[in-house]
Amino acid sequence: MSDIEFDIVVVGAGHAGCEAALAAARMGARTCLTTMSLDSVARMSCNPAIGGLAKGQLVREIDALGGEMGRAIDATGVQFRMINTAKGPAMHSPRAQADRNAYHVAMKRRLEAQDGLLLRQGMVTGLIVEDGAVRGVRTHDEDVCRARAVILTTGTFLNGVLHLGPDIVAGGRMGEPAAVGLSESLRRVGLGVSRFKTDTPPRVNGRTVDFDRLEPQPGDLEPRPFSFSTERIECEQLPCYMTYTNPRTHEIIRSALDRAPLYDGQIKAGLGPRYCPSIEVKVLRFPDKQRHLLFLEPEGRDTLEVYCNGLFTSLPRDVQEDMVHSIEGLETAQIMRYGYAVEYDWVPPTQLRPSLETKCVEGLFHAGQINGTSGYEEAAAQGLMAGINAARKLRGDEPLVLGRDEAYVGVLIDDLVTRGTEEPYRMFTSLAEHRLLLRQDNADRRLMRYGRENGLVSDGLWGALQRKEADIAAVTQYMERTGRDGRTLRELLRRPEVTLEMLAEQDARLAELATDPAVREQVEIEAKYEGYLKRQLAQVEKFRRREEARIPAWLDYDAIPELRAEAREKLSRAQPASLGQASRISGIAPADIAILMVYMEGRRRLRVDAPEPVRPTRED
Repeated sequence: MSDIEFDIVVVGAGHAGCEAALAAARMGARTCLTTMSLDSVARMSCNPAIGGLAKGQLVREIDALGGEMGRAIDATGVQFRMINTAKGPAMHSPRAQADRNAYHVAMKRRLEAQDGLLLRQGMVTGLIVEDGAVRGVRTHDEDVCRARAVILTTGTFLNGVLHLGPDIVAGGRMGEPAAVGLSESLRRVGLGVSRFKTDTPPRVNGRTVDFDRLEPQPGDLEPRPFSFSTERIECEQLPCYMTYTNPRTHEIIRSALDRAPLYDGQIKAGLGPRYCPSIEVKVLRFPDKQRHLLFLEPEGRDTLEVYCNGLFTSLPRDVQEDMVHSIEGLETAQIMRYGYAVEYDWVPPTQLRPSLETKCVEGLFHAGQINGTSGYEEAAAQGLMAGINAARKLRGDEPLVLGRDEAYVGVLIDDLVTRGTEEPYRMFTSLAEHRLLLRQDNADRRLMRYGRENGLVSDGLWGALQRKEADIAAVTQYMERTGRDGRTLRELLRRPEVTLEMLAEQDARLAELATDPAVREQVEIEAKYEGYLKRQLAQVEKFRRREEARIPAWLDYDAIPELRAEAREKLSRAQPASLGQASRISGIAPADIAILMVYMEGRRRLRVDAPEPVRPTRED
């Protein structure tokens, strides 16, 4: 690589790295994607699935912005379900079971076919930083790759250590080496590095599972695609199955805790993800619970391997054998791969700007698990935004920073860079205060304009959105001016028992206008939830006023004696760009914000005629 100079180097080819590299190359940046193994591009290290609660919204947003994940899962999924359909539309989330190998192959092929993108195999061991700005990377064989921007998407590989009972081996994934050297390079440039851990479950041979005794979970009869560019899903869907642990399972686990790496002191990095805990943690955390739900999920069409979702563990092999065989349907199951835990380095994301560029090194971006997140979808969303912003930076453009009222992607990144995280971060609908506006069904209407502005949305897809918007407006206008029984059709549609389809059956013109199911869905949601939407929009306007109250770069928090010492310290470290961002910093109280507002107003009045000193710019 030493004979080539790139615009952008992306380190790591997981879900974050793939999106970052594709976005950067499609925006015209000469991009190199380097990874330790090209045979592991877009590997699903854990659950072979895409989407789910809040994660499905992220995937649709990635697609609307011009990312690849939605298209890839539409092409390779083996089961598609819309979950939470019994609840309101804000809670509906698409989920797909993936063919693990087919997804990897499809994404690798898309990377290989992308103009302006070079794939290279090799381990990056250090950064090249000159005068506070990144200038490239160095590999394990001392090869040098020059670049004006670098995006680190290292997953669980930074100083990764695997635990399977008493066995400890360096690695970022079973059978793959750890990335060494890069963590120390990050420390040398001034970045703090911490440690997390996560678990995987055992996989079993489906031939040896008694599925007849288990409850099947089929896919939807009319599966809905993730990508707005996919017309329909046409594939044979494979079933998943449900089973449960039982008191015998729990007793096996409790009796082996003295041999559990998580509890015998072998693992140092804590308990791991709160909402995806190991089975050892669940058994101890809920001692009165008699059983825990497990999902048996196919790994793909061309394999009988089955993923035991919910049975995450690092217990010794013999304990895993006893544990699995105590579960209904798995009494004679053959374990093909044992579960294990992985400890890895990560970089607390409060050291990043909202663009995902590090504060201490210009041109260095982080995305994915290096920022303390868990999940393919969270990683892909960050990778896409890092790729976009790295390319925009090289163009001299302002970064693209999505608001919390615009996207789950905005909520995710704002939470990370403002609040940080004490455990692997997972996206939930409850974290989005404006979730009724951020539905999976309207991601194209919210975000596709940003993808279009950055050259990531095709003419055809953009034209389809314009036609959709015109059709929504036409149907809405017709319903507002057409009456029946003393009420407009739109007023009638607000009734819980009335659907647009019912009204269209009695009105030929309405049926002619509303032929597209996606159009009907938007019109119906906006009519039925009009009052809620108006209230949420009013909240957004109030929220934006605080977000638009910019904190000037010249402000010195140490010069505000009224602020508490803790507030001065945290504000100085975080350097928030607005009062809204400052208010979301952990430990910052409303009284601190009030003091800050008064001080800013007073200082502005004093400085109205005074020239401002030159200070380094801070991104929004």
